[in-house]
Amino acid sequence: MKKSPLALAALALLTTGVLAGCSTKKAAAEDKKPLTMVFYPNESAKSFAPSRKALQKQLEKATGRTVKMQTTTDYNVAIQALASGKAQLATFGASGYIHAHKLNKNVVPIAAISGPKGTLEGASYRSYLMVPTDKAAQYKVGDKYNVAKLKGGRFSFVSNTSTSGFVIPSASLSRAFGVKDTHQLEKPGKYFSKVMYGGSHQGSAVNLFKGDVDAAAFDDTDLRPYLDVTKGDYDHAGSEFTVKNNAPEPFQGLAGKKSTAIAVLPVQREPWAVNTKALDKATVAKLKKLFFSKQFNNDKDLFSPEGAKNPKLFIKATPETKLVPVDDDWYKPTHELIGM
Repeated sequence: MKKSPLALAALALLTTGVLAGCSTKKAAAEDKKPLTMVFYPNESAKSFAPSRKALQKQLEKATGRTVKMQTTTDYNVAIQALASGKAQLATFGASGYIHAHKLNKNVVPIAAISGPKGTLEGASYRSYLMVPTDKAAQYKVGDKYNVAKLKGGRFSFVSNTSTSGFVIPSASLSRAFGVKDTHQLEKPGKYFSKVMYGGSHQGSAVNLFKGDVDAAAFDDTDLRPYLDVTKGDYDHAGSEFTVKNNAPEPFQGLAGKKSTAIAVLPVQREPWAVNTKALDKATVAKLKKLFFSKQFNNDKDLFSPEGAKNPKLFIKATPETKLVPVDDDWYKPTHELIGM
């Protein structure tokens, strides 16, 4: 029997309502799924477990969702997890974020730790080219250190996707060696007699302190639980770093070992990035509200001051240090540096 126009209209409205109801239920179901935050190997260290737990509680309270903290032992595993949507939130180095963004344009930065004034001015940390202190003098030309003198030696990077453990150091080394393609530094041959990868900043430092390499790249933020500045400061070449007496794994048996920074290189602050296809807009909004709140940025279980004996996940260089909004445009310098 042929349906009347009125009946067809009613059927259409009913169908639309059913579909809308299904869509709403699906969205609600998505909102209740566990949220997974993935960490690089550096932040996966046991020493940061209390900070990760405190962060998990903050995230659960803010979003109303169960939060899983996924630790890793490989940079690429963390990058792939965020790009694929298996994880929806991460705090990566700038290079790691850019690699994830290239794999999936839905991966975007929403926040980064500010500079000392609470803005993006000076929002950077430090990457070092380190050598054993008792060998440091051999890398000088006159009264200054010369990175070119590392050529031919044994060298340790962190990972070829690490911003402060490869991208920034290799750019400095490339200039010193006259290398056009930084990938030439990844394998032993013309520029280094041996190339190792620590897998984390801690691992790269251990390669140096155990004598497996002559020099190594690692950053300041990830090594604070293990090293003390015993001469100079964090900002200048020639500063001396010593393994703490109570340094936890993987530094057992290395207490008292010393290294000297022959180069100090600024690095753009790491972004807090989300996968917007795997995470609904309402949850992203809740995360932003949390990250930019005073309560979050003053949490002593997450942020510790410069020189703290037991550093937390993040360093609060000044009372004004906090998370501030960022977008992909802010990372243009690192995009250009790695050609992505």
